[in-house]
Amino acid sequence: MSTRYARSEELLERALNTIPLGSQTFSKSKTQYPLEVSPYFIERGAGSHVWDADGNEYIDFVNSLGAVTLGYRDNAVDAAVRSQMDNGVSFSLPHKLEMLVAEKMVELIPCAEMVRFGKNGSDATSGAIRLARAYTGKERVAVCGYHGWQDWYIGSTARHLGVPRAVRELTHAFAYNRLDTLEKLFTEYPGQFAAVILEPMSMVAPESGFLEGVRDLCGQNGALLVFDETITGFRFHLGGAQKLYGITPDLATFGKGMANGYPISAVVGKREIMKGMEDIFFSFTFGGETLSLAAALATMQRMETEPVLETLFVQGTKVMDGIRERIRKHGLERVLSVAGSPAWSFLVIQDTPEYSSWTTKTFYLQEMLERGILTVGSHNMSYSHSDQDVARLLIAYDEILDQLSSALIERNLESKLRCRPLEPLFKLR
Repeated sequence: MSTRYARSEELLERALNTIPLGSQTFSKSKTQYPLEVSPYFIERGAGSHVWDADGNEYIDFVNSLGAVTLGYRDNAVDAAVRSQMDNGVSFSLPHKLEMLVAEKMVELIPCAEMVRFGKNGSDATSGAIRLARAYTGKERVAVCGYHGWQDWYIGSTARHLGVPRAVRELTHAFAYNRLDTLEKLFTEYPGQFAAVILEPMSMVAPESGFLEGVRDLCGQNGALLVFDETITGFRFHLGGAQKLYGITPDLATFGKGMANGYPISAVVGKREIMKGMEDIFFSFTFGGETLSLAAALATMQRMETEPVLETLFVQGTKVMDGIRERIRKHGLERVLSVAGSPAWSFLVIQDTPEYSSWTTKTFYLQEMLERGILTVGSHNMSYSHSDQDVARLLIAYDEILDQLSSALIERNLESKLRCRPLEPLFKLR
């Protein structure tokens, strides 16, 4: 047991008795953070900082996996929630907030003519796929990116344990920026695809003509185009990546960026298609829960009136440029690179002849966490990230990459680990 993380490790040991992996979210679990050099429980947050169960303070570049866009305990959002709390949380009939948030999304998002709410991204993507199947009368789905935990998608990944083969056989993956891989699916299964669902931007930007080509192929083959904007929505543009790139899908899903950490998601789309929600079963007791709706409305209004997205872009660009500069400085171009967008970027780690990327990542996490930087290798920017926060991150990178460069040259990286290396996991993107 470590001294720095003693309380976290005690809590983890206790949690494992009643909670598989000790966490409700795979990406927040012990599979992502090496034992003895990582915190496992956060007690509180404020702005861009969080404090773990042992009282250690971090600048948070995970931000609840990108769900916290403004920063922890944002005054405007929390005030809206407290005000609504005085009137109640869930009711026996709809609350007008459902209508107000839906109207705001229709105002902002190009494809949105009608809206239905869920609680997490998987609700929204699964609802969109069921709706597409009902609307088209077809069953196959083409996927590109990560679309949640439910059977129809996760069955197409290495994490398909428990998913019936019949379900798995209906989902087909294609490669981002490779229009030919989607064309091949349409050729192999002519007239059978209900939908093509993809993240409109992932670790790389769409190449010229790619999204346009996907749009055209869907039209030619009678499939609905669904943009999974769980990540890109309200981070890249107030109208989502569809507004940024000028490609309007038939349906789109939103989630993480909607409410600054409060649980809500949405399926939006063309009226003709969305009316099908009256016939399929997409229904939640807590779909109209008012605290998250109040948070969503306050978050969107804040984004409209303040330079939130501009700040994410400016600060995130400093991060990406600064990391690239330090990678060059320490001669690590063959091992490390930066991908993604300014609002949501990644450190990409390659295997070397001596070490797997997981060994290198373990060292990276060990040293980042020691320096008070909470990350899993991504930089999920929030409106609260200050110049000082960015400077501290880049100082940490400078120190760690200097050590990594020396360790790779001297071939003694494993001796610098104070824990067991992380084990390989399936890739989502």
